[in-house]
Order: sequence, then C-alpha cells, then structure tokens
Amino acid sequence: MLKNLIIRNYALIEYLDLDFGPGLTIITGETGAGKSIMLGALSLVMGGRADTKVISDGGSKSVVEALFVDVEPELQALFEEKGIDWLTDADGVSEMTIRRELSASGRSKIFVNDTSVTLQTLSMIVPRLIDIHSQRANAKINDASERLRIIDAMAENKPLRAKYTKLYHDYVAVRHRIDEKKSSMAKATENLEFLRFQLDQLEKLKPRRGELKEIERKFEILSDADDIKERLMTLCGILGDSDRGVQSILGEAAALADKVDFSIGQPASKSDAGDETDRTESEKENQITSRLKAVIVEVRDLYETVEDFNSMIDTDPATLSKLSARMNLYYEAVKRFRVGNADELEDLYNNVKAQVESITLGDDSLPSLEREAYALAKKLKETSAKLSETRRKCADKFSRLLRETARPLGLQNINFQVDVRPRKLSATGGDEVEFLCSFNKNGIPKPVSEIASGGEIARMMLSLKSILAGHINLPTIIFDEVDTGVSGEIADKMGDMMHRIAEDMQVIVITHLPQVASKGDDHFKVYKTDGATRTITHVQRLSHEDRIRELAAMISGSEVSEAALSAARALLENRAAHVKNKPESI
Repeated sequence: MLKNLIIRNYALIEYLDLDFGPGLTIITGETGAGKSIMLGALSLVMGGRADTKVISDGGSKSVVEALFVDVEPELQALFEEKGIDWLTDADGVSEMTIRRELSASGRSKIFVNDTSVTLQTLSMIVPRLIDIHSQRANAKINDASERLRIIDAMAENKPLRAKYTKLYHDYVAVRHRIDEKKSSMAKATENLEFLRFQLDQLEKLKPRRGELKEIERKFEILSDADDIKERLMTLCGILGDSDRGVQSILGEAAALADKVDFSIGQPASKSDAGDETDRTESEKENQITSRLKAVIVEVRDLYETVEDFNSMIDTDPATLSKLSARMNLYYEAVKRFRVGNADELEDLYNNVKAQVESITLGDDSLPSLEREAYALAKKLKETSAKLSETRRKCADKFSRLLRETARPLGLQNINFQVDVRPRKLSATGGDEVEFLCSFNKNGIPKPVSEIASGGEIARMMLSLKSILAGHINLPTIIFDEVDTGVSGEIADKMGDMMHRIAEDMQVIVITHLPQVASKGDDHFKVYKTDGATRTITHVQRLSHEDRIRELAAMISGSEVSEAALSAARALLENRAAHVKNKPESI
C-alpha cells in the first residue's frame, strides 16, 4: 500500500508531502491544476521516462519519494538477490522506500531502501506494488501476455503454472544439452578425416613424456663417444693392476707395510703388557696394512665401474643416426602440431585418439539425454493440457461475469467473450487468450484492440478490475479519469464499483464527477496559486465541510449555490448506501 508520497521541484510542484490510507482516496481539482503532474511524479518512481523539463525553474534537481508498506513477502527473494535491505517497522510490517532523483544535466538516480538500483531492477519491483489505470492505459489489454495473466489470476491455477514452468525450463535445458551435443558431434564428424590424419602421424611417433630429453642426453654423450672412450681407457689404465696401475702400486705398499712393526717406539701400558700373550694373529696385524687393503678394494670397485661404463658406450654411427632421426621426428611434430613442448604431444595423442573413438563409436550420453527429453515432453504436454482446461473453464465463467458487471454501467448490449486458443508450447503454456467484445446489440464480437470507443473500453476495464480485485495480490490501483464521458446514475454506479474494489485493495481515483468523488474514504483537492515569479501547485486534504463545498463546486461550478450544497450533502449522506454486493467468485 502507498503510505506516503514526497515530491520536490517537479514541474509546478515546489514541495508536497502526502499521507495516504487504505480504502478509496479521491483526488479532484480543476483542469490544469496539477492532478496529471502528481501522477507524472508518481510514474517517475514507477520507472517512467525521466525528462529534465519537469525540473522546477531554478531547481538543481527533482526528487520523488514513495513509501510503501505491507510489501508482498515474495519480493524478499529479489531484494536478497539484488543486495537490497528488507526493512520492517517496529510492528514487523514490511516497508519500502523508492526514491528517484533527476538532475538538470539529465542524470537519473534510483534508490530502493537507500540502495542504488537500475531501472531494470525497479521494473521488476513496481508491478508488485501499484497499477495506474487510465483511458490511455486501456491499451495494456491489447498485450497477449496481459490477457493471459488476467485469466490465470481468475483461474487461481498458480500451483499448476509453477509445475508447468519448472517442467518447461527442465525440458528446454535438456534440449539445449542435446543440441550442443549434436552440434559438437556434427562438427567433429566434419573434422574426422583431419583427426584421423593427425592420429596417423602421432601413431607413427607414439610420443612418450620425457623421451625427448632422454634421447637428447644420449645423443650428446654418443656424439663425443670416441673422446669419452679414450679418457675412460686412460682412467682404467691408471686404476688397473698394470705395472704403473694404482692397484699394483697399492699392493706393493701394503706388502711393505705388513713387514713393519708400527708399535715400536710407542709406550706400552700395564694392561698391554699383561695381555700380550692373548692377542690373536689378526689383531697383531698393524692398522696401516688394513687401511691400505681397504683402499685397494675401493680402487678395484672404481676400476670395474669405469670399465663397465666404457663397455656401454656405443660408438656405432648407426645408433647415433637412429637417435638423431628420433629427435628430428619430435622436433617436427612439435612444430607441426603447434604445441608448447614435446611432452604435450602425448596429451594431444590421447585427446585425438579419444575424439576419433567418440565419433566412430558414438556418444553414449546422447541416447540417455533424448530419453530424458522425451519423458519431460510427455509430462509437459500432460500438464499443459490440465492448465489449458483451467483456463477454458475460467474463460466461460469470466465472460458471463464481466457482462453482468458491465451492463449496469450503461453497457446494456455488451457481448464479451474470452477465446482461449491453442498455440505452440511456450514458457506460459500452450494457450493464447483473446478478448472479444461488442457494445452494440447483435454486434459481432471483435478483438478489443479493434474497438475505438475509449469511454466504453474504460467502463469495461473498470468492470474487469472490479472482478479481478479479489483475485490478484496487488496492494494499490490508481484510476485516472476513467469515468470521463459518463454522468448521472452510471457515474454513481462506477463510484460504487470503485468503492467495492477498495474493500480488497487501496484505490486512488482522479475524477471530475461528484458522484464518484462522494464515495471516497479520503479526499484531496489539487489547486494552484500564482506567486510573484511562478505558479505553484498545492494539495489539500479536505475535511467533511471542505468536501461538501468541493462537491458543490463540482456540481454547480465556481459559484456554489445553496442547492448545490444541499446536493453535495445528500451525496455524502448517501455514501453508506453504495452497492456492497461483491461479484460472484469464480
């Protein structure tokens, strides 16, 4: 519900701060006083087009701020998604402030609960808050999606629609995966010959991670094989047991050391003297000899290792040629397949091989996806048929109810029909809805979009809103001079209908008719004054006596007569006698 509206520096409005209550609020005023300006300001916070021409003379910017309370809880999920604070008052009632700022430079800013948002986000919020209905807005009914929304609201099929929507999105997602899979397979099939050529080249190479580095190391060694073998043979001669070999020299040294008693000249301890007879032959061997023999063993092992390494070195030119050819195959493959290094060739080989096998053998996941799509399509059609049935049943009852509701508004010959037609399945189901209408006796119903009379369409739409009021979760509706072109008893009945709608939601009515104005629970008058430099629009909440004078002025004009005052009092006294019977529920 709209609770408060603040307008600053907007057209003729310098500053307004208005509080609104539930029920039916009436706004009246002379033509040109500024009623449409108020509506334009409110349209701004609803996402309407921003025009710098509305900024008051001398003002740096226009600001319009609207406070809504008891906001639909379903909006909370959207607020969380967009990072907007969800606010409640001290009593736990949800509330929301929308502020629109328009600078003289043309820059427009939008804030929801003091969080900056885009126009797109605002457009997702506003339809849950308020609906402005005017003769110009009757064109909304020409929108097929709006007609379908009306029928679904009346049919109260929300759970079934939710089920259908989920099935539809699941089906579309699976079909998308199937299309992607088929597209990928088709593209791969086109490249099959090329892939086979690549695979053939890689099969010949059979790349192995780390192989090129190993070959390069061997090639480097074998390239210097003759020099290496010469050095190794010299080393073997030095370490060997030839006359000048290390082993031979160390053997001679060990023999000499074995003949020397290295204990001579060393002081003997008492314990040594007492134990001399207990030493074994091996213990008598001096340490120098033992160490020399150990060195001989180590040198012999070194000699054998060098000799084995020497025997492993291949000086055959054919071996070197094979290594060179293998290296060149790797180098060419890296260049041909445009990979970063030779190790990536193994990954490419496995990948190409898998692609060829996948194309040749087929993708096992595709049949499974197609079975899933078939099952979803079957459920989707079944749910669509049930949804269509709810719409057709509602269409017949709604057509009859609208005719009955509209006839007392001077549309005695109205013939209104709702035509639910089958169409290709979409996100909203398998139906399209057309509203057919004729206002002439025995006239052939035509699409509402082809009917020219704005006044008749306005009354028909008022009847529609009256019926719809109890079926939609919309807190506020504004009727902007939808009673233009009617008077007398019909105007009185339109006022009664608006008051009845106000029992289910907040209704704000801009009107020139005293019969309608008298039905309000609250009444504002819009007027303007001429100052020294500019004309300013004001809005005044009317007391009971003020309402009498305003209604009298609407009846008789600028000169209020006693008869007009008496008629105005009668209208207010008869307010309690408005039609209370609600339309039959579907």
